[in-house]
Amino acid sequence: MAAEPVVRQALPADVRQIYDLVQPYADERILIAKELIDYFEAVQEFVVAEEPGSPALLGCGALHVLWDDIAEVRTLAVDAAARGRGIGHLLLDALVERARSLGLRRVFCLTFEVDFFTRHGFHAIEGTPVGMDVYAQMLRSHDDGVAEFLDLARVKPNTLGNTRMLLEL
Repeated sequence: MAAEPVVRQALPADVRQIYDLVQPYADERILIAKELIDYFEAVQEFVVAEEPGSPALLGCGALHVLWDDIAEVRTLAVDAAARGRGIGHLLLDALVERARSLGLRRVFCLTFEVDFFTRHGFHAIEGTPVGMDVYAQMLRSHDDGVAEFLDLARVKPNTLGNTRMLLEL
């Protein structure tokens, strides 16, 4: 019987495994394909799930702060062999707890997995949940995830079929 999975802060040594976990989802256009360097640059945003004593990661997820009251869940991925074990739930719970600890009031996601996020209190929304002043500031970002959050035309091919969801903390 496998040990109970644990979620912990990602380390730079985990980045290659994070990349490998995400790649099948990126190949299916479920998650955005990113370069390996992007994961190294964002490693502090990631948590990972593992079985104690095992070198293999079971899943990963990131929380990216967008503004002073809102963050986005990004890159939530579970290894195909570990699906159905509650790994995604453990990761999302850890990310939501991290958002709370940062004093954020809202968590956003852009997802195909509407039922999964609904079970965690997220609800579907239309548009971008920030005011025009914040929107104007966010337009200055070079981050493709922020462009998706803003629903900009240049990222539409990556977001087709996704649902915009929000959790109020």
